[in-house]
Amino acid sequence: MTTFRHASDSMGTLDVPETALYQAQTQRAVNNFTVSKLTMPEAFIRSLAYIKQAAAEANAELGHLDPNIAKAIISAAQRIIDGEHLEHFPVDVFQTGSGTSSNMNANEVIATLASKESGLQVHPNDHVNMGQSSNDVIPTAIHVSSAIAVIYDLLPALKHLSQTIEQKSASVGHHVKTGRTHLMDAMPVTFAQSLSGWQHQIDSAYQSILHSVEKVFELAQGGTAVGTGVNADPKFANLFNQFLSSNVGIRFSASQNFFYTIGSQDAIVTLSGQLKTLAVANMKIANDLRWMNSGPLAGLGEIELEALQPGSSIMPGKVNPVIPEATAMVSAQVIGNDATITVAGQSGNFELNVMLPVIAHNILESIEILSNVSRLLADKAIASFNVSEQNIQKALAKNPILVTALNPVIGYEKAAQIAKLAYKEGRPIIDVASEHTDLSIAELTQLLDPNKLTQGGL
Repeated sequence: MTTFRHASDSMGTLDVPETALYQAQTQRAVNNFTVSKLTMPEAFIRSLAYIKQAAAEANAELGHLDPNIAKAIISAAQRIIDGEHLEHFPVDVFQTGSGTSSNMNANEVIATLASKESGLQVHPNDHVNMGQSSNDVIPTAIHVSSAIAVIYDLLPALKHLSQTIEQKSASVGHHVKTGRTHLMDAMPVTFAQSLSGWQHQIDSAYQSILHSVEKVFELAQGGTAVGTGVNADPKFANLFNQFLSSNVGIRFSASQNFFYTIGSQDAIVTLSGQLKTLAVANMKIANDLRWMNSGPLAGLGEIELEALQPGSSIMPGKVNPVIPEATAMVSAQVIGNDATITVAGQSGNFELNVMLPVIAHNILESIEILSNVSRLLADKAIASFNVSEQNIQKALAKNPILVTALNPVIGYEKAAQIAKLAYKEGRPIIDVASEHTDLSIAELTQLLDPNKLTQGGL
């Protein structure tokens, strides 16, 4: 049975679970926001702790915070950064639009831990929240958590995916396959050429994300309530960023305009747009893999993906392309998250955006699932597929579109007649062309060589 204690805030007294590290304001949020079972992401909570830690360091150095209280706050925040006590952050994502409840949740938990550890009376507002407002803390936490996730998780995952594609191209790139446009047979391409398109998509997404995250490094902290910096030392913002950068390992800086970083979430909207582009790229790669793997008898059957698990509860022996499917679903989720972030980004009403918690939830989910599935796509789909050379050679030999190479010699109309006849009779194009042109088998063999045709030119 849960036992309770009395806790008070400026609105009065209420019951809080005896074992909870949080206090009255968090409990009010728990009582008020019974919307979902979604709580703020762990990455976001850790970033709040980083912020409280750096703020205590800055305020102590500026002489505004007792060094012993600062030391206790710094120690308590580190425990949360290290993953302890995360169960004491129960506030629903769908809460007050400023995220004040989550800011106070962090203030209260850190104050409780700091008080227990030091024996001092550490106050959530007066000490842990000194020189801060929820209105600059929460936008800062969104930026810090997103930056950490991008720099330490997503970009390394994309680099790994790009390198895996490159390595796979080195091993299977020499194989020539039927190219396809509109899902219909087209001129031949090599696997190296197809995979180079994938790799360039990933590399382009990497560069775009890297560029967009640079604006995320600029933080709202120091703007306090409306961007004017009331109750914060004028030196606080720059000193805060110095401590935070040292603690996190990313070079953060004070925003050039606090009204911009508190009143809007444009930097995150931009980042989300680049994540959407990556999602589209991953979806394209996943679909190419699914099509090439289709069959094995009634589909294209050009490659065979690694068999990871049974594909059916009723059809024995069936194996499905589960990793590309998971990748496609992640892409769909990220595209949906971007739509939510776009709408939420429009809610910068005067001096404050009031959809901050849902922005935090969606941007961090997008980064996390893209990071994870990009590694899976690399390791369990691209690195391990096998090329079915017999199938691709059989399709190439009967591909009537190879006749395109004869256009400069016999003309488009004559080539079209030969292509249609070859398709109708199911015969290799070289055999039909030898019967309906004056070209010798040797000439046709040279003109219709699939390897040569992948190099372009006349």
